[in-house]
Amino acid sequence: MMNLGILGGGSWGTALAIMWARNGHQVDLWVRDNERAVAFREAGCNTRYLPDIPFPDDITVQTDLERALRSPLICMAVPLQAYRGFLTQIKPLLRNDHRLVLLSKGIELGTHLLPTQIVKQVLGQEWQDRCFTLSGPSFAQEVARDKPTTVVLAGTHPEVLKTLQSHLNSPRFRMYRNTDVTGVELCGALKNVIAIAAGITTGMELGANTLAGLITRGLSEISRLGVALGAQRETFAGLAGMGDLILTCNGKLSRNLRVGMALAKGYTLEKILNELGMVAEGVHTSMSAYQLGSKLNVELPITNVVHAILYKELKPHLALHSLMTRSLKSEVDELN
Repeated sequence: MMNLGILGGGSWGTALAIMWARNGHQVDLWVRDNERAVAFREAGCNTRYLPDIPFPDDITVQTDLERALRSPLICMAVPLQAYRGFLTQIKPLLRNDHRLVLLSKGIELGTHLLPTQIVKQVLGQEWQDRCFTLSGPSFAQEVARDKPTTVVLAGTHPEVLKTLQSHLNSPRFRMYRNTDVTGVELCGALKNVIAIAAGITTGMELGANTLAGLITRGLSEISRLGVALGAQRETFAGLAGMGDLILTCNGKLSRNLRVGMALAKGYTLEKILNELGMVAEGVHTSMSAYQLGSKLNVELPITNVVHAILYKELKPHLALHSLMTRSLKSEVDELN
C-alpha cells in the first residue's frame, strides 16, 4: 500500500481519493479553501461535488501544502489553466523522490502546451521521467461509487510506469500503461471539444446517425492533430482516445456535453458556465486547439465550428450546414 497526496478537492480528485483509500492507500486530500476543508471533515464527504459518498477512514483532508506533499507520490487535480501558477507555488516544496501523476486535461491557453509540457517548463526537463498522466473513460461519480472502470497511465520511464500501474490498479479500477504521453494527453484535451459538439447535436435532437458520424469524424481530426505533434496513431483507438470520446459524447454526467446541450437551447456561454459551477475544459481547449490547428496547418473542421459557436456567435444550425457541405474527401487516404 502507498501514501498518496492528491492536490485539488474537486470531483475527480475526490473520487480518486475515495477509490484509492477504499483499496487500502493512505490519502492526503489537499483543499485550497479552509472553510471547505472544515466542511469536508465535519461531514465526512465532499459536500459540494460528491455529498452522498462518505470518505473512507484512510482519507485526511489537508489545507497545509507541505503536509500534503509529504508523500512521494503526488496527484495533480487542479484545473489545467491553473497548473503554471500552482507548480510555481509548490516548486520549493518538491523533493527528488517526488513523482507526479497528472489528472487534469486540456491545452494551456496562449502557450498551447499539454500538461506534461507545462510541468517540464516550470519544474525542469528532469521531470520528464518523473511525471505521469492518468486518462481514459472515467466519470468521477462512477469511480467514487466503485463502478468498474478502465483507464490508461502514460509516462516515459517504463519501470516506474509499471510500478505505479501495479500499485494504483485495483479489481474495480483496471489500469493499462502507454508510453505515448503526447497522444494520451491530446486525446484527453480534444475529446472535450468534440463533446461540446455532441451536446449541440443532442440538444438539437438531430438523431443517432448525426452523433455517430460526429464521434467518428471527431476522432479522425483528433488523430490528425496528434500525428502532426508526434503522437502514435494507435493511441487514438485506445482508452484515452476512442474510449474517452465515446463516454464524453454520450454520458449525461459529461460537463462538456451539458455545455453543448445548453448552447443548442440558445443560452449564453456565461450563463451556462455560471450554472454549471464546475470547469468545462473543452471551452478553453477549443480556443487552444483552434489556434494550434491554424499554426500547424492541420484541418480541424469540428473544432473550428465549436470555436466559432463559443467565441464568434456562429449559430449551431449554420455550423451544421458548413460541416455537411464541405468539399468531398477520401475517408482514409487523405484523413480529412
